[in-house]
Amino acid sequence: MANKERCVWSNGSELYQQYHDAEWGVPLHDDDKLFEFLILEAFQAGLSWLTILNKREAFRAAFDGFDAVKIANYGEDKIQQLLQNKGIIRNRLKINAAIKNARVFLKIQKQYGSFDKYIWQFTKGQVIQNTFQDDKEIPATSNVSDAMSKQLKKDGFSFVGSTICYAYMQATGMVNDHVTRCFRYKECTEMQ
Repeated sequence: MANKERCVWSNGSELYQQYHDAEWGVPLHDDDKLFEFLILEAFQAGLSWLTILNKREAFRAAFDGFDAVKIANYGEDKIQQLLQNKGIIRNRLKINAAIKNARVFLKIQKQYGSFDKYIWQFTKGQVIQNTFQDDKEIPATSNVSDAMSKQLKKDGFSFVGSTICYAYMQATGMVNDHVTRCFRYKECTEMQ
């Protein structure tokens, strides 16, 4: 797929290309995957997404396969273990946020029947189809990510500012921000 035109941000790294070609912008409705991205996006705050992708498998191992029930029950011993794990981002605030977010995630699942139903309400269950010609046109936030951030914070989530929410929407396919000349644009447009 090396000769296909992609979004510029995915160039320069094979890992970025794989992520771009297979995951970014694909509508997700699986609670486990939605939770994984919620955790990873929070850890990404202030860092590059490539840093997170490079550590993704270490995160998966350290955080029990992103099992929300297990993470919600982490105590101080597990926090100390995570703080010593060189394979992940060792930031106490972000680790504490992951635990807190797991607890809120489980509460939301019970309340709404699924996290999918809760998170997709912000786009009325539809993918927002943008038609950007150039990567420079893609915003860091939107009215939808502003509203999502406000509600997630109100519901108890941490590390869910509007920029993180917008990146989350891109990663989980709630918004299609592939530029129109990218080979994935049409493919993602046809998904729902």
